[in-house]
Amino acid sequence: MIRISTIFIAICMVLVAASLGLILYSVAGISGSESAIVALAALTFLILYNAVSMRLRDRTDIGSQIADLSRGTADLARQVAEFGRRLSAVEGRIVSSSSVSADRLQGVIGEINELGGLMKQLAVTVAQHEDLIAAIPPAPPPGAAAGMVREADHPLPAAASSSGAREMTALPPSDIEQRMPETPGTFSAASGAAPLPPKPQAPAVTAVPAASKITTPAPSTPVAPAVPRSQPQILAAVKGAIEDNRLDIYLQPLVTLPQRKVRFYEAVTRLRDERDQVVAAEDFIGIAEAAGLVGRIDHMVLLRCVQVLRRLMVRNKDVGIFCNISAATLSSPTNFSQCLDFLEANRALAPSFVLEFKQSTLRSLGPTGAEHLAALAQRGYRFSIDHVTDLRFEPRELADRGVRFIKVPAALLLDPKQSSASDIHPTDLSDLLGRFGIDLIAERIEGENSVVDLLDYDVRFGQGFLFAPPRPLRPEGASATGEAAAGPSGGQDIKIQDPNAAGTTSLDASHTNASTRSGNAALARRAAGTL
Repeated sequence: MIRISTIFIAICMVLVAASLGLILYSVAGISGSESAIVALAALTFLILYNAVSMRLRDRTDIGSQIADLSRGTADLARQVAEFGRRLSAVEGRIVSSSSVSADRLQGVIGEINELGGLMKQLAVTVAQHEDLIAAIPPAPPPGAAAGMVREADHPLPAAASSSGAREMTALPPSDIEQRMPETPGTFSAASGAAPLPPKPQAPAVTAVPAASKITTPAPSTPVAPAVPRSQPQILAAVKGAIEDNRLDIYLQPLVTLPQRKVRFYEAVTRLRDERDQVVAAEDFIGIAEAAGLVGRIDHMVLLRCVQVLRRLMVRNKDVGIFCNISAATLSSPTNFSQCLDFLEANRALAPSFVLEFKQSTLRSLGPTGAEHLAALAQRGYRFSIDHVTDLRFEPRELADRGVRFIKVPAALLLDPKQSSASDIHPTDLSDLLGRFGIDLIAERIEGENSVVDLLDYDVRFGQGFLFAPPRPLRPEGASATGEAAAGPSGGQDIKIQDPNAAGTTSLDASHTNASTRSGNAALARRAAGTL
């Protein structure tokens, strides 16, 4: 098609040039050679004009084609990026599902091991009972039994019987085995002064159970009021709690408003001293920071929080946990490197694991702290701000740093004076933060009236004693408590320790001893009744 049009244009140019020369020759009276020169010059001009116009038109067409090609390349790049994002999301889901499956498998293995230990204990207890039963002496001959019946008219006093039963009850199994063969001789020797009680009076002897003998506490003493601790005492308690793994995690829920559905949990740290008295975080954090121990505390808290989150996500995938990090850990390269390595290993939990800092910490953040905060944000972790003292925020700057939650006390949010002290009215604060992807959380809610007022402020989340106070974790079992002390050396495989773990262990041991002693006492009473 292009060749035909080009040939047609060339023929037209030749005809135009020839027509021009013919008109000049016939009308103007110019000679034939001059008219031919003019016709040739006109043809040359037409040829040049056509060539230039075609070049310009080709250049315009090529430019439009290049622009179309650029747009197509950009669309292809966007599609490739979208496929890469989807592939990364699929890989993250696969890693998360595999980690959850591994956690479930480890839980099943732990339960099987615990059942195996219980079965071994049961077998040992049955063997002990069989040995005790085998150690019971045979019944006396008929003549001795008849003599015992004749001596039944002189029963033992009740006090003597009770004391004898208690003495026999308190004996361990080895003493029972040693004394039982001597019983007939002893009773026969004392028959003149205090004859044996008749057989029907055996229930009177069993009126004092052995369990009460064992589990009866010491005489109660008045409990002294809590004495304020000095700084050396608190520091010693902190060091002992770190060494003996007496740091406990309490959970307080964060609920949605107005549905009051649990969406997150905040991990609150408590420690117990050597007398199992609980020390709150606000009482020991400052002293621990001054002594350089807060890095170890934060690392232990991170370990516990990650394991708590894994346990929670087994039941509910949408739940999350808030974990507090101190300013000293964020600004210390040594302490932060340990925490960063641990968080890097648990990167799959980053969408549900929120790191919480004080407002003063972010405002006074130095170059090292800012670099560490950026490293956490690059690994997908989100941040929260608490201990808010005023409502002066820079939402864009906070969002760029990775802040996704801000906790404001309900009293501060509902204070009428804040409308004049802050740059924005508190009723518009939630909408302003929401534009930058930050959720506002009202904390320290203690009354229903506050909830009604906060709904007018469009607050989505709430936290406080009105919904639930911080509560200790439920224990995984008696064996889990025993494993908690040896857990930190093993890395992530730490059993979550119950806040009353030490007391629970002692109670379990006392119950075990009480049951063993109760069985020994029953055998002793049975032997006494037989005699």
